[in-house]
Amino acid sequence: MKDRDIRDNLATEQYLMNNVEFNEPLVMFYIEGPCIIVGRNQNTMEEINADYIKDHNITVTRRLSGGGAVYQDLGNLCFSFMVDSDDSNFGDFKSFTQPIIDALHQMGATTAEVSGRNDLLVDGKKFSGNAMYSKNGKTFSHGTLSLDVDLDVLTDALHVQKDKIASKGIKSIRSRVTNLRPYLAKEYQNLSTEEFRDKLLLELFHAKNLDDIKSHEYVITPEDQKEIDKLKEKYYYNWDWVYGKSPAFTSKKRKHFDMGTVDIRYNIADGKISDVQIYGDYFGMKDTTDLKKELLNVKFDRDDILAILDKFNLDDYFKGIPKDDLVTLFTP
Repeated sequence: MKDRDIRDNLATEQYLMNNVEFNEPLVMFYIEGPCIIVGRNQNTMEEINADYIKDHNITVTRRLSGGGAVYQDLGNLCFSFMVDSDDSNFGDFKSFTQPIIDALHQMGATTAEVSGRNDLLVDGKKFSGNAMYSKNGKTFSHGTLSLDVDLDVLTDALHVQKDKIASKGIKSIRSRVTNLRPYLAKEYQNLSTEEFRDKLLLELFHAKNLDDIKSHEYVITPEDQKEIDKLKEKYYYNWDWVYGKSPAFTSKKRKHFDMGTVDIRYNIADGKISDVQIYGDYFGMKDTTDLKKELLNVKFDRDDILAILDKFNLDDYFKGIPKDDLVTLFTP
């Protein structure tokens, strides 16, 4: 795939699995710009650092498969294997990822291994997470390969729950993850992500050059692209799919200021505010009832909430507390 937008690539993957007949496993590689992809069953807002991703123009979308949220950028290579499915191979990540492990061993990363439920490790550190999805007799298993990902951005962009880190016996996500580049043989140390992809293809197909693989290639037709575009709009570019599919949850933010403490609590359902309560020992000339009423049924999204707050003189409700600080409390 030449596209660098994760949403386009996920739509293409979905289309190929559901609409293209193939008599051998279909392999798809794709590279994308900075993005976070949450699992099908995750609460998007709890998985991301919303302020950080907005400031750094990081794309957020939701995939069809389960599993956890992942960060990717141009230093990451994604792979996807699509096969005819049966009940026995769903969840068997090793059968899908072992060819990748074998290829990496040939490239010098000899300590790469499948570990746990769905991770790939090298020297005990994670460089790949994998997920799986089945429908209508087909399964795809897709995963990440961190060649040279900006791990500092990964750490800042994701919210990893403390209990998940603790279950791994480690102190932070940064200490758990790594890139593959340092573990590759000397002749592969300076590969670009595209060159890394091409080398993996040669290893997977046991080919000497890419021309030998051309006969196996599936080319997206204009008719295919029209259907892929429909999937993009229905799912991966769709706010309701990305955020509204999150399960109901509660958000709470509290902060003490010189002029009093403010405690904001939301109930969120289908990605929208279903209830809001404001507590604290702050002072204000006006009651917050009107403000709370305006926030009901608003998307739990910074810009949408900010549009409501801009209708009010917040100093009338929270005397002496700076607006910027209040906006931080009210928004994800």
